Amino acid sequence: TLRGRSGSFILQHSGTVTRGVPAWTISVVPDSGTEALKGIAGRMTVDVADGQHSYAFDYSLSDGA
Repeated sequence: TLRGRSGSFILQHSGTVTRGVPAWTISVVPDSGTEALKGIAGRMTVDVADGQHSYAFDYSLSDGA
């Protein structure tokens, strides 16, 4: 559930490590949203500090929510 909307969607994750530095690309697979999340688009970022992971999800819904 996002902002009170139920449904599901798929995230695609790709990652590389260059000289010990990880880089991730995580994005919503286009047209994967179901139910009230149809039309969702967005990206997720991962920040790793002191061995702890934190996530930020920047997304939009087709109706501008």
